[in-house]
Amino acid sequence: MKQTHAAQHDGGFIPDLCQVRAVFLLVLTTELVVLLFALARPSDGLLDWHYLGLASLLAQWVTLTAAGLICALRHYLERLGIAVAATAITVLVLADTAAFTLLGQWLLNPALSPLDAPSTLLRNLLMAALITLMLLRYFHLQYQRRRQEEAEIEARVAALQARIQPHFLFNSMNTIASLIISDPERAEEVVLDLSELFRVSLNTAGDRLIPLAEELRLCERYLAIERQRLGPRLQIEWDLDEAASSLPVPPLILQPLLENAVYHGIQPLTTGGTIRVECELTRRWLYILVHNPLADDQAGRHQGQRMALDNIRARLQAVYADAAALKTSVGADQFIVTLRLPGNRENDA
Repeated sequence: MKQTHAAQHDGGFIPDLCQVRAVFLLVLTTELVVLLFALARPSDGLLDWHYLGLASLLAQWVTLTAAGLICALRHYLERLGIAVAATAITVLVLADTAAFTLLGQWLLNPALSPLDAPSTLLRNLLMAALITLMLLRYFHLQYQRRRQEEAEIEARVAALQARIQPHFLFNSMNTIASLIISDPERAEEVVLDLSELFRVSLNTAGDRLIPLAEELRLCERYLAIERQRLGPRLQIEWDLDEAASSLPVPPLILQPLLENAVYHGIQPLTTGGTIRVECELTRRWLYILVHNPLADDQAGRHQGQRMALDNIRARLQAVYADAAALKTSVGADQFIVTLRLPGNRENDA
């Protein structure tokens, strides 16, 4: 995965306060902190409502304006180092706090100069500094945790992909071995197809996501190799949504499903059968369905098929978390695998 300029300076810990949800959570957190201060303040009753109202007004003014400034300056701040960015944000919040504190004191008592009561200003600046530094520390720890999780995900994806590629290579070499004596010319064609397939596969081995069209080309090369071995027993039907061709998907996520369909659906049948691949892009999801004939005896093949599907589920979990799903179903002598991927995910490969 390509490393951005911001990530190189470790400025990605700055939260994206341009999002409505982030601002809402910040406002809610601010109000809870103000409520805590109001409860701790001595009063005749349970709560000093006058203090709560004034403190909430001041705190929300500071919070919203500071959030707006950080949103506007976020791309610039991300280019700075951690210490410089944290210092700049703290100074920004303190200046914002000072401005609204002085404005509030003047509005409440125009006859009195705000500088005549410096304790209020100093107290507000101290509280703003402490809260800002604690929040920045929290955001930085969260950022470090996300980066560690992303590194672990990359390692898991690479390991799972490495387990799938040798499996396909061994099966392909068996195909070539079966053709060397009976039909050397066809064996040579398979070798050329295999070399081209692995050339493309190795070129994308380090990428996290590739366009769906490229994944389909890898699948076509794989099926061309299997056709050399199975001949007319293997038939393929494609029903693809052209709008999904550029959608990024994990590399070699569809090829193992076709390999399962060939080895567990077509190969056991003396008459062979048809594998049907459907692809549909909706507003939110990309659906890929793989249909293959259901062989009568699946007992001896169930373990290998389940392992391949479990590997794919693990890769989906590593890349998409819970946003993607893989399900299997049986109906009308057909084994159907349904792959659901997010339909609007950006390619960060």
